[in-house]
Amino acid sequence: MSQLSEYVPPKVWTWDQPSGGRFASINRPVSGPTHDQPLPLGKHPLQLYSQGTPNGIKVTIMLEELLAAGHAGAEYDAWLIRIGEGDQFGSGFVAINPNSKIPALVDHSGDEPIPVFESGAILQYLAEKFLVLLPTAPAARARCLSWLFWQVGSAPYLGGGFGHFYAYAPFKIEYAINRFAMETKRQLDVLDQRLAQQAYIAGDDYTIADIAIWPWYGSLVQGDVYGAGEFLSVQDYQHVRRWADQIAQRPAVQRGRLVNRTSEGCLRERHAAGDFDGLL
Repeated sequence: MSQLSEYVPPKVWTWDQPSGGRFASINRPVSGPTHDQPLPLGKHPLQLYSQGTPNGIKVTIMLEELLAAGHAGAEYDAWLIRIGEGDQFGSGFVAINPNSKIPALVDHSGDEPIPVFESGAILQYLAEKFLVLLPTAPAARARCLSWLFWQVGSAPYLGGGFGHFYAYAPFKIEYAINRFAMETKRQLDVLDQRLAQQAYIAGDDYTIADIAIWPWYGSLVQGDVYGAGEFLSVQDYQHVRRWADQIAQRPAVQRGRLVNRTSEGCLRERHAAGDFDGLL
């Protein structure tokens, strides 16, 4: 085992020292705001507060798909929440999401603002609001939502499990990497067998299930997260790769994946369709 020393848990855990690793400065065992920081407010009905992680990209892809389909009411402002600097613990953000995780959306189109948090909940809310990308027939709807919540329940094993211990932990722990690599590969096999039978995750049509799953698993097999493509032998999942490449070609996906990211060629904030000019 490549662990520094054997750890014996105390009878009662206490927060005595930082956890180490890339996110040590923002991890804490309590909730609530740490500072006063009101949220900005733009001119569009939908206000998104997020960062371009896989969970954040789900929502910006969804919004860009709605706009591409002609739903003008889906115009939005996307404000950057810098999770590495603790913006998610500001008073304004905590007021709309007590869990202090991105993304969070506020819908100002009605008489009262409606805050929505958790990426899966936001996708379902928008699909029901605009009556698209979520089937209405009972069996098809149940299938789509089942796969949506498959992603919600499965991705923590990929991100907080495999991704953390493979890429971000302060030292390599063989047991942890093996444990979560095994589960990640099992999940990829679940998707690969599913996509061997049909074009999209929930059937023959593109839905919010695809929008939820692609930023995590599509990006993984395309080599865009954790630098783990060779380690996980992602080339073996041919049906997932076919699906991932197909979705990556959608113009709305190409736009959505650029939003609330700080790297070159991306958008820190998005306030109008013209913000993408020159980027694609």
